[in-house]
Amino acid sequence: MAANSQGIQTLLEAEKEAAKVVAKARQYRIQKLKDARSEAAKEIEEYKAAKDAEFKKFESETSSSQSTIDTTTKDQLATLDSDIKKNGDAATKKIVGRVLSVEPKLHPNLQKIEA
Repeated sequence: MAANSQGIQTLLEAEKEAAKVVAKARQYRIQKLKDARSEAAKEIEEYKAAKDAEFKKFESETSSSQSTIDTTTKDQLATLDSDIKKNGDAATKKIVGRVLSVEPKLHPNLQKIEA
């Protein structure tokens, strides 16, 4: 019976040791997951910072061309406004004259059909 009791005791000790190994493995896995998450967060922040810098560079490059475009557009609009003020009445009179001076005539392909 003593040998049987010693075998049970050995099994219990082995079970405790296995439980310690499993707990240690779980802790190791949890620590690895935390490390991986923190490393991924660092990589994301670095990528985000790089893309922000790239965007700022692009934005600064295009802002100067945008101001040039705005200036050109304003100049063109001013030219159009002055042309409208200068030629608006003449254009309106010409359009109205063309609409009101219609000379009705038959189409040249029209043929008289005799019954």
